[in-house]
Amino acid sequence: MSPNSRAVKAPIFWRSACKALSGADPVMAAIIAQHRGSFLISRGDVFTTLARAIVGQQISVKAAAAVWARFLKVVHPLSPARLATLTANDLEDCGLSGRKREYLIGLGRHFAEQPRLELSLHTMTDEAVIAALTEVRGVGRWTAEMVLIFALLRPDVLPLADLGLMKAMALHYRNGRDISGPEAERLAAVWMPWRSVATWYLWRSLDPEPVDY
Repeated sequence: MSPNSRAVKAPIFWRSACKALSGADPVMAAIIAQHRGSFLISRGDVFTTLARAIVGQQISVKAAAAVWARFLKVVHPLSPARLATLTANDLEDCGLSGRKREYLIGLGRHFAEQPRLELSLHTMTDEAVIAALTEVRGVGRWTAEMVLIFALLRPDVLPLADLGLMKAMALHYRNGRDISGPEAERLAAVWMPWRSVATWYLWRSLDPEPVDY
């Protein structure tokens, strides 16, 4: 996302990550050069990121944005306590599947019942965060990884279940041929410890609008 004001700043590691990635991988260097001035912006809010990720599961970025806008009109102001008071019927007109409606209401209840959960995540390792969040119904590893990248700004996350990432890796590194998870992981080893940053730029290479959760 391009910064719109001086108040919006890149993560503190962003410049160092871009320099290291550009030096280690000429393909990544070219992608980064095409998107200078753009960077990941955190919402700083695990709950909101989780809700957006659930909404965006298995649908396009454009469709997810439309559903999210309708969702916010119903769940206003958005908070665990507010979401926990709703029923699946209340969310019927948002464009959400029945299962996603159940997941979102369950998410609200989970966070409302554990008000210190979000704060505790900041001190956990990446894998501990994933373990804690996947206890929530509807939150799998991919969704937890979106939290690590977009809310907690963890620099070295590689979400191998992400279709956009795999598509971009196939496009830029295998001339469009499919790439397997193990192959992608081996290729991405050169990006460590900045795989979140590489992932973000690969997403950006596919879509002029940055991925946002």
